[in-house]
Amino acid sequence: MSDKELEGKFDQAKGKVKEEYGKLTDNEKKEAEGKAEQAEGKAKEAFGEAKRKVKNALGGDS
Repeated sequence: MSDKELEGKFDQAKGKVKEEYGKLTDNEKKEAEGKAEQAEGKAKEAFGEAKRKVKNALGGDS
């Protein structure tokens, strides 16, 4: 797993916490920020996965 994939997973988890906090405190802004952070995390994870697959296909390691 690449650094970007791990970073993406971390951002998704952080976003989920922020979203749930927003729901609990009835703070729509925090809830929206959390959802956006999760989407950003998913994109980072997908980019990291694609990069790793290309590197592996070209004979690189990791």
